[in-house]
Amino acid sequence: MHPRLPKFRLHPLALALLLLPGAALAGHPDDEFADNSAKPLLIKNGKYQVDPTRPSKNAVRAKQAHIPGGATLVDAERTYKQGRASTLQDSLGMATGVFVQPRFGSEESRLSIRGSGIQRTFHQRGILLMQDGVPINLADGSGDFQAIEPLALDHIQVYRGANAWQYGAANLGGAINFVTPSVHDMAPLDLRAEGGSFGYRRLFAAGGHDFGAADGTFSVSDYRQDGFRDHSKQENQRYFANLGGRINERVSTRFYFSNINSNSDLPGNLTKSQLRADASQAAAGNITGDQQRNLTLNRIGNLTTLSLNDEHSLELASFYSDKYLDHPIFQVLDIHNEDYGLRLTHHYRSHDGWRLATGIEHSHGRAWDSRYVNVAGNKGRKVNELHNTARNSNVFSELEIPLAERWAAIVGGAWLHSDRQIDDRLQCNAFVSSFCLKQDESVEQSYTGRVGRLGLRHDYAPGIQFYGNLSQSHEPPTLSEMAGAQVINKNAAQTANTLELGLRWKYDTLDLDLAVYRSEIRDELLALNDANGNALGTINADRTLHQGVEFGGSWTLDQFVVRGQYLLNDFRFDNDNVYGDNRLGGIPKQFVKGEVLWQQNGWYAGPTLEWVPGHYNVDHAETLYAKGYAIWGAKLGYRQPHGFGFFVEGRNLSDKTYIATTGVVADAKGQDQAQFLPGDGRAVFAGVEWRL
Repeated sequence: MHPRLPKFRLHPLALALLLLPGAALAGHPDDEFADNSAKPLLIKNGKYQVDPTRPSKNAVRAKQAHIPGGATLVDAERTYKQGRASTLQDSLGMATGVFVQPRFGSEESRLSIRGSGIQRTFHQRGILLMQDGVPINLADGSGDFQAIEPLALDHIQVYRGANAWQYGAANLGGAINFVTPSVHDMAPLDLRAEGGSFGYRRLFAAGGHDFGAADGTFSVSDYRQDGFRDHSKQENQRYFANLGGRINERVSTRFYFSNINSNSDLPGNLTKSQLRADASQAAAGNITGDQQRNLTLNRIGNLTTLSLNDEHSLELASFYSDKYLDHPIFQVLDIHNEDYGLRLTHHYRSHDGWRLATGIEHSHGRAWDSRYVNVAGNKGRKVNELHNTARNSNVFSELEIPLAERWAAIVGGAWLHSDRQIDDRLQCNAFVSSFCLKQDESVEQSYTGRVGRLGLRHDYAPGIQFYGNLSQSHEPPTLSEMAGAQVINKNAAQTANTLELGLRWKYDTLDLDLAVYRSEIRDELLALNDANGNALGTINADRTLHQGVEFGGSWTLDQFVVRGQYLLNDFRFDNDNVYGDNRLGGIPKQFVKGEVLWQQNGWYAGPTLEWVPGHYNVDHAETLYAKGYAIWGAKLGYRQPHGFGFFVEGRNLSDKTYIATTGVVADAKGQDQAQFLPGDGRAVFAGVEWRL
């Protein structure tokens, strides 16, 4: 038996990190960054200042305007809370540059920015996920979608690619920061109920209180659905709270608490012929094995700020998380994770436009991974025992240099070191004669990277900004990409050189965001075959290219608003020995999602659209394809900052059978395989809300 920690035991070092007193303002209050609509805090001698642990949306937009690359803010109130708010696609589906598709109408999704984690349709990688600026990823870089409650958010910050440098992210995809509301940005009590097709129901309550020098908010949600497909029942309960404020004129601190309990049946992938015959069916093996993904997650985070003077400040973000996963799939996975980390950043901003952010980051994670024969979803004989460790250290710096009026250059550099260790504690679980039936999966690897960034920003005219940047990325494999597949691989880190050009245009009621990019990648982590068609597991490809166009925005015409995004994805091998210049499987070449709403005095109504033109390959050998689709819906509702509100939303109203997303394989050899995940059929959802 492996050592089992209690469900929530705070590691002494993690506790020390969380209780450190100092750290810092992500920028100091001044006219440019002030949000006059936010209620300030009275702290001393009648002087008012805004709590720096709670930057307003206006302040975030102003800071994003200094980034010479793709950065977007999704306002929850003005976008996705006008309809059903359940999956990540509900909240991020129209965020510029983000491709997200639920696997079966659930939180589990394919989430990708610029082709990050293209191999994954679950348990994301390649993007740093944060809550209120504090990481929620595990130390090995993977993350759980179930940790996010869309209704509990005020807004979402999306930083594509190297534009997440300020958070120490040096991966291909960048970072997404899910931000909960301040007590001054929400009703004292918010009650909401949603329900609809496929047994969907969600209850949500949130509130907060201002104690003067401190304030706090909380949210509680309960979600259940039977699901469009057989064996796709889901239920979860999520509890979030935060408490903090100014200690004095220089120091502010805030603690964040989360408890998530999530249970999901897994219906599995279908062949194309099965999907056409009955898209609501589950894969037979998923039913006989009662495949599920059930987790309990407890998390505590802290953000502390210290203003040293008018030009210098510090910011400390720290976290501790404890997760237990019960996961009957091909085997029953019994995994306990304990992760903690910190990021300390020094900010300097001069009055003549110079800006410097320098930080140090460390994270540490341990996992006790026990595996058993799956006997109808129950544990049979133990077949594996892995003790895993992931450690990361990162030193990063970024400097903004004013070159001339309306021109600025940004230079940055980072040094990263990571360790991955898998200790196989059950190397032989059975013998035939004197031969062990199982190979030793122990792996120990270290990764060191040095990456740089150079950007240029030109504020051409009020509301019009051009930018460009050259950046490098460095991404070690997650623990599951080293062991657990058909072959044990000591994979190298995935690296890339990326060129990005774009513009932001905000004029009157028009708000546009356009970027084009090209990433030349070495050692991309993909599931590949050798030249003879033998499966190699997840290994490093030689050279690949990710390039494309990201276009999104909104336009208000009198009483109508048009919003949405368009993606052009060109992801391919670069003269590979086996695959030549084939496209990488799994993500469509083009993706369109948008809506047109009539809005007046809190009322709104209009159609919605999701469109994947053409077809795209499922395997890297380009022998099996998924067909494109177009689905439409409509929404109607009434919403005001206070009082009663409601919505009614229809989705896929033509009841089209379509492929929402797919698995990814090396070579299907032209044969129909169980790699397809159907989207939900026709559905209608409704919700009511009361905000005091």
